[in-house]
Amino acid sequence: MAQKVVLITGASSGIGYATALAFAQKNHHVIGTARREERLAALQQQIAGLPQPHGDFLPLAADVTDAQAMQTVVQKTLERFGRLDVLVANAGIGQRGLLVDSDWADIEKVLRTNIDGVLHSIRAAVPAMRQQGGGHIVTVSSVTYNIIAPYMATYAATKAFVSSIAASLREELAGDNIWVTDFLVGRTKTEFNEHRLGGGRVRTSRLPQMTAEQVAEAIVRATDQRRKRVVLRWIDRLIVLGGVFAPWLIAQQVKKQYQ
Repeated sequence: MAQKVVLITGASSGIGYATALAFAQKNHHVIGTARREERLAALQQQIAGLPQPHGDFLPLAADVTDAQAMQTVVQKTLERFGRLDVLVANAGIGQRGLLVDSDWADIEKVLRTNIDGVLHSIRAAVPAMRQQGGGHIVTVSSVTYNIIAPYMATYAATKAFVSSIAASLREELAGDNIWVTDFLVGRTKTEFNEHRLGGGRVRTSRLPQMTAEQVAEAIVRATDQRRKRVVLRWIDRLIVLGGVFAPWLIAQQVKKQYQ
């Protein structure tokens, strides 16, 4: 594969962290952004210790909710590597609880991170991709994007936004040779679940969990293909289909888990 320059948001943990490692192992250059500088430093050390050949890693502390910060990230990427081939818009946060009773600060943080953060990242990256003649955007959405999701309505709505934006962008950017892949992630074993905002009881799910490494490898593969949407497992495909053909059934299962 040709060596690529890949920008990954939310690279300090979970899927973002694993994806940065996966790209670097394939000898691609990686720019990792997150707010936690110490996590990015640890990731940089881990990449530096990979067997040769491996790609370079540029850690850039930035908050995706800050439009200017993301513009600066892309500028520094171009200064270091001269181009930007792939954006993995991964940064996101979860939230649970009754929509009306949840703290507005929690809801706003989810909206700003999961919606504004994706938009700021894309709007910063696209001009660089246009100038060089093309690129690839991977939006990290969720299998919850099309389901009725009581007690996690805000999170699911933000993922519906992400998937809708991805579909529209694919058409808007086709003439610029910029492809958009919407990656629908199912239940994955990461810190994400532990760091969900809000309260409420969560029952142990019977759904099998993927590892962050499995998701990361699939994201790397997706950048060598032109797929509109990626859903990794059969169980996740059933959830997506259930949101279309049996939304009441999915809603009941979600309600039991998060009530």
